[in-house]
Amino acid sequence: MKVQETSLAGVLLLSSTIYRDSRGAFQETWNQHEMTEAGLPANWVQDNFSISKKDVLRGIHYQVIQPQGKLVRVAYGAALDVAVDLRRSSPSFGRHVAVELTGENGQMMWIPAGFGHAFLARTDTVGFAYKVTDYYSPAGERTILWNDPDLAIPWPVNAADIIVSEKDSQGAILRKAEVFP
Repeated sequence: MKVQETSLAGVLLLSSTIYRDSRGAFQETWNQHEMTEAGLPANWVQDNFSISKKDVLRGIHYQVIQPQGKLVRVAYGAALDVAVDLRRSSPSFGRHVAVELTGENGQMMWIPAGFGHAFLARTDTVGFAYKVTDYYSPAGERTILWNDPDLAIPWPVNAADIIVSEKDSQGAILRKAEVFP
């Protein structure tokens, strides 16, 4: 397992070997020993999987009650994955890191609790898988507006083409959002 730090302390990019041959490919996506050595949690409470069509943007989501660390990957297709530091006491508060995750490159991103998470589907269909460290808490769920000008995330598609849920279109701007201490 290759572990790379990103520009945000604590957010990691993980790569494991993909074995390819004429039949297809094989990749180990979870190995407790290797992940523990990399500093990731050993206990996960839930696995999630979503399917999105091209230009769907999900996020920027986080939970202030039962905050979740997330290990995210794209099973098929391609997505721009974004983590936003929402820890007010952090020197990188409000900064983000964006990485293209694809089924082909097999990379995963570790997003610790205290960060918001979003992704933009870049191919016709994207299968997005993630493990979380705590259960979903509807009472604790919060959303930051995906196009908040203070975040200045350079989404690689025209804003008019982006497809968001009603909930995500009404996210809070960072300056007024409930975030972490």
